[in-house]
Amino acid sequence: MKPKHTPPAPSAQIEEASGTVLLRTARSAYALRVDRATGSVLHLHWGAVLPQADAVALPVWSEHDNSFAGRWDGVEEFPVDGGARFGVPALEVRFADGSNPVEPMVRDVVLEADDHVIVRLQDRTRPLGWDLHYRLPVAGDVLERWTEFHHTGTAADGDILLLRYASAHWPMPQRPTWRIGSVHGGWSGEGRLDRSGLPVGETVLGSRRGHTGHHANPWATLDADDASEEHGEVWTVALAASGSWRLTAQRTAAGRTGIVAGEGHEGTELRLAPGSSHCTAVSLALYTDRGFGGASRAFQHHLRTHILSHPQELRPVLYNSWEATTFAVDEENQIALAGRAAALGAELFVLDDGWFRGRDDDRAGLGDWTPHPRRFPQGLRPLADEVHRLGMAFGLWVEPEMVNADSDLYRRHPDWVLHLPDRTATELRNQLVLDFSRPEVTSWSLSWLRQVIAENGVDFLKWDFNRSFSEAGVPGPVPDARRVHVEHARGVHRVLDRLRADFPHLRIEACAGGGGRVDPAILARTDQVWTSDNTDAVDRLTIQHGFSQMYPAGVMSAWVTDSPNPLTGRVVPMSFRFHSAMAGVLGIGGDLSRWTEADLTEAGRLVQVYKDIRPVVQQGKQFRLLAPGDGPLTAVQYLDASGERAVVLVWRPRTAFGPSHPPLRLRGLEQEGRYRDEDTGREWSGATLTGFGLPLPSLPPGDCASALVRLRRVDARARGTR
Repeated sequence: MKPKHTPPAPSAQIEEASGTVLLRTARSAYALRVDRATGSVLHLHWGAVLPQADAVALPVWSEHDNSFAGRWDGVEEFPVDGGARFGVPALEVRFADGSNPVEPMVRDVVLEADDHVIVRLQDRTRPLGWDLHYRLPVAGDVLERWTEFHHTGTAADGDILLLRYASAHWPMPQRPTWRIGSVHGGWSGEGRLDRSGLPVGETVLGSRRGHTGHHANPWATLDADDASEEHGEVWTVALAASGSWRLTAQRTAAGRTGIVAGEGHEGTELRLAPGSSHCTAVSLALYTDRGFGGASRAFQHHLRTHILSHPQELRPVLYNSWEATTFAVDEENQIALAGRAAALGAELFVLDDGWFRGRDDDRAGLGDWTPHPRRFPQGLRPLADEVHRLGMAFGLWVEPEMVNADSDLYRRHPDWVLHLPDRTATELRNQLVLDFSRPEVTSWSLSWLRQVIAENGVDFLKWDFNRSFSEAGVPGPVPDARRVHVEHARGVHRVLDRLRADFPHLRIEACAGGGGRVDPAILARTDQVWTSDNTDAVDRLTIQHGFSQMYPAGVMSAWVTDSPNPLTGRVVPMSFRFHSAMAGVLGIGGDLSRWTEADLTEAGRLVQVYKDIRPVVQQGKQFRLLAPGDGPLTAVQYLDASGERAVVLVWRPRTAFGPSHPPLRLRGLEQEGRYRDEDTGREWSGATLTGFGLPLPSLPPGDCASALVRLRRVDARARGTR
């Protein structure tokens, strides 16, 4: 047997004579050159691994010498607004005298340990400094970058406004053409993957909504229009920011391409007072030569290894009561549902909206977070105790960032919402947004959350956010009036961090009307995300395909709900609904009081099947075998870390006349291994399964047919012999 190759540990090196910095991950290299004479930090290389001697010898690309171009446009690691620079700036400011141009000079280059490089820069005459951070995680191929800005002057210098304050600029190598990949969509239609040619000019992805948004997500891929799912070079850039954000992909006529990634958007200015600093969100990026699938698996590995708080835990099968009772919740019907959920095998029961005072519909009650006196006359504790007695954890829906105008909180503190005194406050879903950039608001929120969790034995929070920002500013002549687009999300982060510290047992699901706030920063503080309010099992295949481009299945909540589906009216068999939801973190959200005994029996069996495959799905590698829309079938494979078990899910949303589908060629299996189908007993070699393919399992006739295949390695190696 061939010994396994161990990739070299990530490392950072500085060659002092030339000013060359080389950062190497397991399978990639990133090189830059610090030119102290000109104050420039210039990009050299990002791609395949190369030795330091070659990095030192690399030339710096420059534009043709003419009076209509910036010599280093597209080449600088952190381009500023100033001098002969005409590309997208990563840094743009307004000094106290109203002037803008920045003139950088290099102060220092510091190697902190073997994995962290800091390039310190300073304006030549003005009191502004900025530090470029480059960090290599312990394992993997992701490179992290962020920037810190410092006002180095005194009160006499006045404030500095940061107009653009990117985390990083990621220059790309030269290629004849580029293709950009991203997701788009809307509420209940998230994750529509699109890959199209990158035009010359500026292509902007972003959110002006105060949260990451359903309409886009803060990441993008670039390839030279030649990558496939498992082959070819792919560069990926992402941003760990939960508020408004912007990724600007620039391609110049001269052939330079790069992505500037940062928080905020046009008009979202930040004020730096003398002596103060601002640290940006982290931007994450990677290069792979293993196609889009390889890029996804590398990012998913990074999120599990370095971002998620409890990656070793298996996420429980949950039951959520929303679609069963909506606002008509009470102690009696919730206890009845809890009993049925426990009998199915649910491990977590979540009481959704409607449990608190004044909440008879969505027009009132938000902000008054005490139990509804008529529906829960003894409070929530009797329900929580019964849920715990049934062997399940107890979860609760909350929406701390929102308030109804018809609430005691709003009547006491109308000034706490995002508003302007002479503008009409726009209500969406009959609610207003509380300003979490204000310490008094986050202190209030933390106080009632602590009380509710402690008094009711809460194990899990479904933290929702059901509208975007409007009137998001500060009244009066405040220079950074729209900072809330950045600082609100940071206030949310602080509350979540405190809750996690105060209640180590607490697990949290991030929700924003579905997938409206999903990013690495929110995942660092939660355990899973609600992928979409659309639970239609067919629609979910497309949504989950887009989600998987960046995020692992182990954080992707997916529910089995009623048929016909409450949103689309589609009639879908129970097995297809379960197989769709089994591709992530399984939940059940239907009205169990209306399910037949046959439904309950089938659902209970499928829950047990999911628990068997759960470690493979939630913690294994994911291979997208057939994408939605590319043909009649969609298929996904999961492979556990040991390579001993594989799970394949196959869906056929619609029947169509035509030839039978060829076998599914699996991925990642050992060629010499033998794998047994755990349900049929048939055995195949890894070479056959990856070369010829897995013969398609028999699918039921008609639309919305699906199958699940479980494979286990059974040769001598799998039995522990060598």
